[in-house]
Amino acid sequence: MTDLMFPIATLGGLGIGFGVILSVASKFFYVPVDPKVEELNHALPGANCGACGYPGCGGLATALAEGRAPVNACGVGGQKVADHVAEILGLNSSLVSKEIAVVLCQGDCDKAKDKYRYEGIQDCRISSRLSDGQKSCSYGCLGCGTCFDVCQFDAIRMIDGIAVIDREKCTACKKCVGVCPKKIIEMVPYDNEAIVKCKSEDPGKVVRGNCEIGCIGCKICVKNCPSDAFTFENNLAKIIYEKCTNCKVCVEKCPTKCIVNPVKSGDEKTIAS
Repeated sequence: MTDLMFPIATLGGLGIGFGVILSVASKFFYVPVDPKVEELNHALPGANCGACGYPGCGGLATALAEGRAPVNACGVGGQKVADHVAEILGLNSSLVSKEIAVVLCQGDCDKAKDKYRYEGIQDCRISSRLSDGQKSCSYGCLGCGTCFDVCQFDAIRMIDGIAVIDREKCTACKKCVGVCPKKIIEMVPYDNEAIVKCKSEDPGKVVRGNCEIGCIGCKICVKNCPSDAFTFENNLAKIIYEKCTNCKVCVEKCPTKCIVNPVKSGDEKTIAS
């Protein structure tokens, strides 16, 4: 019996000793937590997905409290969480523009040509390594669905060989933006009613030979925009969203229809069907 009591007493003593040490250490090394950070952390959805670019909801809460992140940084939570965060911070969430991801390419199977038939692994990153992808347009969507695979919110569909993003389901998590090897998925203002859905920097003649619906660099949009909301660089027209008034003159004037109104483009209807 004595042989058993000694090790039991020793372990018990060690446990009590370590407990006292940890208790003292926790008080000695205690780091005060900003109550606002805790409140923000509770307001966030707790998904800890990292889509906001910070290490979990705790990291985002700290960034929000320090003013390093916008109130709508949490794409998973949407506008409801943005409003709650803004209330905690004493800000107006309506002043923050909502953004969504858009695939800047319309070169589907009917409108764009291929250099060859690709039958390899369905991953755009792998496909793009083989002669820059199967598309004749080296800037076009390869249609392998890598963005579809990473989207956790069912906001992307592959339709006629290109990716289409549902603007109502997109949470602006930006995962598709980061994974696209062609860099043709960009964030645009949700309310904007004109988007240049082309990224080709090839001369107009080359674009015409590769795709029926690409930007040919005619500058008609640049010349007709009453708000001077266009720039023209590397054979490609680009919209300055801060200047755009949604007059949609560019949408009407574009000869190849590569400038579209996303609200009326029919993407949502196509995806739903």
